[in-house]
Amino acid sequence: MKGLLCTLLLLETFVFVVQQHVDGGLTENEISQQLSNEDRRQNPAQTDPRRDESDSQQYCHLSFPDIHAALRELTATVTEQKANIRALETRLRNSEKTAEQQTVILEELNKKNDALETRLRDSEKTAEQQTVILEELNKKTDEMSNLTESQVEELRKENRDREIAFSASLMESGSGYIGPFTTEITLTYRNVFTNIGNAYNPITGIFTAPLKGAYMFNFSIYGHGSSSTSATVSIVKNGERVVIAHGHQDQYAVNSSKGVVLILEVGDVVYVRLWSGTRIYDDQNKHNTFSGYLLFPLR
Repeated sequence: MKGLLCTLLLLETFVFVVQQHVDGGLTENEISQQLSNEDRRQNPAQTDPRRDESDSQQYCHLSFPDIHAALRELTATVTEQKANIRALETRLRNSEKTAEQQTVILEELNKKNDALETRLRDSEKTAEQQTVILEELNKKTDEMSNLTESQVEELRKENRDREIAFSASLMESGSGYIGPFTTEITLTYRNVFTNIGNAYNPITGIFTAPLKGAYMFNFSIYGHGSSSTSATVSIVKNGERVVIAHGHQDQYAVNSSKGVVLILEVGDVVYVRLWSGTRIYDDQNKHNTFSGYLLFPLR
């Protein structure tokens, strides 16, 4: 019976120690101390035999059913602790998985943040460039607004000087032939339609260039058919023939026209000459005309 008692006491101590160890309630030193106490309980000092026998009788109240109950309780406790451990392991794995997912999300957020920062820097750079352009435009606007009235008037005068054009016909009224003559003559187109810039002189029939530039000239002639006399005129620049308009047939009307672009310096003259031995005819229909205008100035 004493051996049975010892075995029971050892089982009880083991259950207590295991439970405390699982719960984290005792350290290794505390477990050793507990085992030492139980050893003293099992092996008390030899004092009084009668007392020992009394103590043995007291411990012998335990029976085998009590031992089985203690073992079942121990098994249930261990099973519960294992279940708790498995639950904790599951929670730990879930936490680790959640932490990994959060790490991935954080990395994606960092990438998006870097992309946004890059776009922001590009936007700031573009805004700076637009600011510089706007400042330049404002500066040019200020410069233009600072033009004095005299400068504006000077620009207007310059534009007016570039407005050069004229057009005229031979006769102001009546009708008749001009020619033939024994020498060439300069035709004077007295019926002026337009004379912007007053560069054409209807008294002399001569156009004088006020600006260096490219000028366009046109002239037309008209006459009656004749077996012996033609209608021939030429446009002349500074005394040199440039182009000729000629018409000749035995009967009916004859006509011709020409045009030419000339580069003129300031003071150059242009006019129309009737050839000797030829004639032209004009009347209220204004058949014979001489026109010219500035295409654009040159420097």
